[in-house]
Amino acid sequence: MNNIFDTHAHYNDDAFDEDRESLLVQLPALGVSPVVNIGSDLPACRDTIALTEKYDYIYGALGIHPTDCGELTEEDVLWIGREAAAREKIVAIGEIGLDYYWPDVDRETQKKWFLRQMDLAREVQLPIVVHSREAAQDTYELMGEARAEEIGGVVHCFSYSPEMALRFVKMGFYIGIGGVLTFQNARKLREVAEAVPLEKIVLETDCPYLAPKPHRGKRNNSSYLRYVVPVLAEIKGVSPEEIVQVTRKNGFTMYRMEEKD
Repeated sequence: MNNIFDTHAHYNDDAFDEDRESLLVQLPALGVSPVVNIGSDLPACRDTIALTEKYDYIYGALGIHPTDCGELTEEDVLWIGREAAAREKIVAIGEIGLDYYWPDVDRETQKKWFLRQMDLAREVQLPIVVHSREAAQDTYELMGEARAEEIGGVVHCFSYSPEMALRFVKMGFYIGIGGVLTFQNARKLREVAEAVPLEKIVLETDCPYLAPKPHRGKRNNSSYLRYVVPVLAEIKGVSPEEIVQVTRKNGFTMYRMEEKD
């Protein structure tokens, strides 16, 4: 079987400080590669660049998360666009978007920087990784305003209705699915997985968060995607091998990467 493509991870997170290197060294042998590490603030973007330089199977996305954009400046955005994103292993701008669950940053500021970072992605010709929490309609409308269908990318850790998922798919976006699919109370996400064509689904962990059963509530890592694959396979009525193969191909296509392994 091919290795699973983890399209969204945060190995720069403090949760991995004690064993980051020993874990990352063995991931390919555990059936996972490549992995895209996602930036969420400026320090995380720098850490992501360092990880891409240290591990040949780790790639990166750089962007400022909506809950971290309160102090963002145009100078910061230009650093990402003109210097950092030009590196060969940076494959996306993200994660960017809207988060109305956490009130740390006011909505207008979030919208401003979401639009600006979508413009940046267009400038540097990279897809986007979209974070959207309790902000479905505003996310969709701003993406429409920015003509995001010309940019492409993924709505990660999808948490809305099947109908909304299909609207994003129609816009050309992939839907990111991870450990939540294995939860007992994941009926809505199961409906999303059923409604969205497999050719528009990518697998992701969002680790260290959202570990699947039987590790729910503990630290997540990319190898736990092995618990998500059979659940998605059952929903789709195909083999686990097909889930791995198709979602892997989707990840390479979405990030415009060439498959090397």
